[in-house]
Amino acid sequence: MTTTGLDVIQGNDLTRIRAVCEHQRGQIYVVPAERSWVCTKEHLPAHALAGFFRELSALKSPEVQGLMQQWGLYFRQLPIDQEGVDQEEAEAETTKA
Repeated sequence: MTTTGLDVIQGNDLTRIRAVCEHQRGQIYVVPAERSWVCTKEHLPAHALAGFFRELSALKSPEVQGLMQQWGLYFRQLPIDQEGVDQEEAEAETTKA
């Protein structure tokens, strides 16, 4: 069975996101914080990561942009409404095909 190498492990007070491949091993911890109080426990990791990457990208730091580019990480803010998200995903799938 092939996996993506990403495991989300939900705990009582924190969520761990384990990233593992044959070359790298790491773990991201997501805990309730000042900027994440608005979200449910189940959605806290998504809220924290999307907010973090949004703000990190908005810094327009050449160092941060360079690192993200070197690792092939890009972030784009999606519309909040579900309809807009579905449309964005459909367009992305169409572009890949």
